[in-house]
Amino acid sequence: MRTLSVPGMHCEKCTQRIEKALKAQGLEFSISLADKTVSIDGCDNCVKTAISALDELGFDADEK
Repeated sequence: MRTLSVPGMHCEKCTQRIEKALKAQGLEFSISLADKTVSIDGCDNCVKTAISALDELGFDADEK
């Protein structure tokens, strides 16, 4: 698992938007609103895909 910091994730609605976008990309992931993180289960390309999807939603994401 690779963990991305998503500091702009503030509420349950944010997590729902992120979940929908990442599922659409076919990624395996888990979201922690409390920690403001998204953990991606996959390769470097999967992480890049997740960062791109988050960026399209307006969230900055950096690997921890």
